[in-house]
Amino acid sequence: MARYTGPKTKIARKFGEAIFGEDKSFEKRNYPPGQHGNNRRRGKKSEYAIQLMEKQKAKYTYGILERQFRNMFKKATAAPGITGEVLLQLCESRLDNVVFRMGLSRSRRGARQLVSHRHVTVNGNIVNIPSYQLKAGDVVAVREKSKSLEAIDNALNASSSVYEWITWNNDTKSGTFVSVPERIQIPENINEQFIVELYSK
Repeated sequence: MARYTGPKTKIARKFGEAIFGEDKSFEKRNYPPGQHGNNRRRGKKSEYAIQLMEKQKAKYTYGILERQFRNMFKKATAAPGITGEVLLQLCESRLDNVVFRMGLSRSRRGARQLVSHRHVTVNGNIVNIPSYQLKAGDVVAVREKSKSLEAIDNALNASSSVYEWITWNNDTKSGTFVSVPERIQIPENINEQFIVELYSK
């Protein structure tokens, strides 16, 4: 399966929350998609369905495909700590996610494009792998030739989010991945325990 490139609002409606950020279309129709709109009677979801929905929500939120996500789960299982929390920390430590958190792009999809188009450096070296795992202390910056990109300036001007585990210097267009975030610092509304239960079956 290739990466999903269809309508984002439809996916957000499926999960009942704007997982891709601010979305005016979602606000107008914040009920599940389908032919019969909001009138359709929806039965009680099974335990498996709830767990599957949570996994899909996490995958769509971070833009990760199934094989990658399963490999990250295996890595999280082998690592010390609570598996679900470690899994989300691995998602948050991805280069494309940190570029998005730093405000260089308004979406993770846009951040992934910036990375793959070689606009971003890590510790002074160009890295074009969106799934690159950052370590505490890594410096992420906009490549010198790309500092005048209008898309980056627009995104930075619109960004107001501040995260405790990331520092950003607007003058040098560089920031530091200070530390791996604790679960309480991750703002995503994901119940990681459901994902652990699903994969543990």
